[in-house]
Amino acid sequence: MAIISEKFDLLGRDDPTKTYRLGIMGGTFDPIHIGHLACAEQVADTCELDGVIFMPAGDPWMKQGRAVTSADHRFNMVAKAIAGNDRFCVSRLEINRPGNTYTIDTLRTLREHFPNNVDLDFISGADALFHILKWRNPAEVAQLAHLVAATRPGYELSDTRKRYMRTHANIFRIIPAEITALSISSSDIRERVRNKKSIRYLVPREVFAYIHEHKIYTISHE
Repeated sequence: MAIISEKFDLLGRDDPTKTYRLGIMGGTFDPIHIGHLACAEQVADTCELDGVIFMPAGDPWMKQGRAVTSADHRFNMVAKAIAGNDRFCVSRLEINRPGNTYTIDTLRTLREHFPNNVDLDFISGADALFHILKWRNPAEVAQLAHLVAATRPGYELSDTRKRYMRTHANIFRIIPAEITALSISSSDIRERVRNKKSIRYLVPREVFAYIHEHKIYTISHE
């Protein structure tokens, strides 16, 4: 049985003299959409990653207060969305972990599992990364992984955030990555489904079919 993912569990062990880079893309993925996939693909190219593991959250503490679609549905949608991409895989690590989902716990598990010649790149939106001080053990997060801050073209950091990056440049290894992608959000997709509006072309067709087959995000479903 795979510990992290079937595709990348043994990464770094075949050639201990070579350095590998593994991307970790965490998120609720409720649902996964085209923007997530474009981000992962372009970061993989920009950062020369050997692969990207999509890590659906189990019980995301930052989403408490709103209903989150079942972990199995979210995992299945990610699996369908990335099928056929050799650089992508999905992990049940956070889903199978009991209790709230914290990034630090995931990174600790990954660092313990992979040999030292595998560098970890944690991919997230720039806005989310700038709330890193609210995360558990932010200094340790910075030691365990590079932080890839994904932004849309034309995105401008506020003066406060620019100062933050300069101040913490020696602590947090933040890699900016401008992503050419549509401005799509999972919350908008959920709202469109509730209002019986089309989400075609906002999500992969396999995810589109899965959402409608299982009646996810309809009022009756929630």
